[in-house]
Amino acid sequence: MTILQNGAPGSITRRTHPLWFLLPAYGLLLVFFFLPTVFNFVYAFTDWSGFKAAINPVGFENFEQLVSDGTLFRSLRITIVYAVLVALFQNVFGFGLAVLLERDTAVNRIARTFFLIPVLMSALAVGYIFQALLKGTELLAHTTWTVVVVALIHAWKWMGLSMLIYLAGLKTIPLDVIEAASIDGASRRTAFWRIRVPLLAPAVTFNVATALLGSMNGFDIVQATTGGGPARTTEILNIFIYRTFGQGLFAQATTMSLVLFLLVALMAFPVIYVLRKREEVL
Repeated sequence: MTILQNGAPGSITRRTHPLWFLLPAYGLLLVFFFLPTVFNFVYAFTDWSGFKAAINPVGFENFEQLVSDGTLFRSLRITIVYAVLVALFQNVFGFGLAVLLERDTAVNRIARTFFLIPVLMSALAVGYIFQALLKGTELLAHTTWTVVVVALIHAWKWMGLSMLIYLAGLKTIPLDVIEAASIDGASRRTAFWRIRVPLLAPAVTFNVATALLGSMNGFDIVQATTGGGPARTTEILNIFIYRTFGQGLFAQATTMSLVLFLLVALMAFPVIYVLRKREEVL
């Protein structure tokens, strides 16, 4: 590091490591991320399976088969419903907990710790625990409401993380803004909904985005609690992919994983864009 002489303020020149130091990291990224992603696109247009020795291109045949038998649209619908429910429940519960436990008291700190414990638990363990608790009840056997129950379980596991993000957002709101609103005659309720809640826009963006991305890529909790049942009413895309791979139909499963990739891109990123625009307005 070189500093200009005579104590005069000036620029500081730093010598950094050569860029080729990044080659091992880029190599790992290429092997374990980019190449599998490329092959995911390629194999979706082949007849790859566990029953054939050769792999031949078939064009859009796999997509046409999924569309014709209704499998694609059913799994897509269930996945979207599940993701929306998880995002809604997780953020409502997380926001409510953050507001209730905002004050830094000993009781609140202990309560925050307890609500963070599910975040640290294995998702499979959470699923099996609730499966044992709800076994034999109508909650996991109803063809309409089971997806709601499983979404609640998913939200319960991750609501502690949302609570933590909302707490951080509440703590960063300047007190002088709240005091100014109080001086202007705003009630505590008005100041909360008109000032504090809009200033939580970055926390809302992060929590909604992570909840959507996490639930659309969900597998563990659904597999442990229902296995996709009853009557395949909770068979989200990853459950279908898992079953199809197990049957040796690798090309069809790869096609569904490509559809899942496109679903995440088409659903999550526009939502993030809209929320970021909302942040700029607020």
